[in-house]
Amino acid sequence: AADGLRALPGAGAVIAVAADIATEAGRAAALAACPQVDILVNNAGGPPPGDFRDWERADWLRALDANMLAPIALIRATVDAMQARGFGRIVNITSAAVKAPIDSLGLSNGARAGLTGFVAGLARRTVAHNVTINNLLPGQFDTDRLRSNVAHAAQRSGTDADTVAAHKRAQIPAGRFGTAEEFGAACAFLCSAQAGYLSGQNLLLDGGAYPGTF
Repeated sequence: AADGLRALPGAGAVIAVAADIATEAGRAAALAACPQVDILVNNAGGPPPGDFRDWERADWLRALDANMLAPIALIRATVDAMQARGFGRIVNITSAAVKAPIDSLGLSNGARAGLTGFVAGLARRTVAHNVTINNLLPGQFDTDRLRSNVAHAAQRSGTDADTVAAHKRAQIPAGRFGTAEEFGAACAFLCSAQAGYLSGQNLLLDGGAYPGTF
């Protein structure tokens, strides 16, 4: 990924850090590589799907560490300096399941809903300093995470992955899964100067799948 970014026209310095961001040491390594953070994008892989009866306390703590507490720790480490400089953009990649929970993704539902509630309040304190905090809620995007969930659903239902994927696509008004390029463009907008009046929001990218108005 770093090599791909370096190859882009006009690319600046690209520094890759291999670390577990859910640990204090991992966060310290990332912040040491970029001591002045103007844009923070929190994106942790989701916990595995399953039945809540099978999850122990340790499973819940891992989910909370990765999908709620680590993003909050990174925000805490960067937001004051952003406010002092008069510019900052924070984007948390959560999930459409925050708005419409999925039964097999209980670990993700709980942890990401907690992060969403926390930043909703904080965003209203920081926006006066031109520091916005928003969340991107991806629906069905063509990613490794989606393929893992499809495989899990196929195993549970006793069918094949292609059949499950086709059924999922059929439930999306757009008739397809989203692409990484579409998601990246939405994230780039939230990180831009033009998004300075948008804060504390949850932007749902799901091909029209959510049936409600709010």
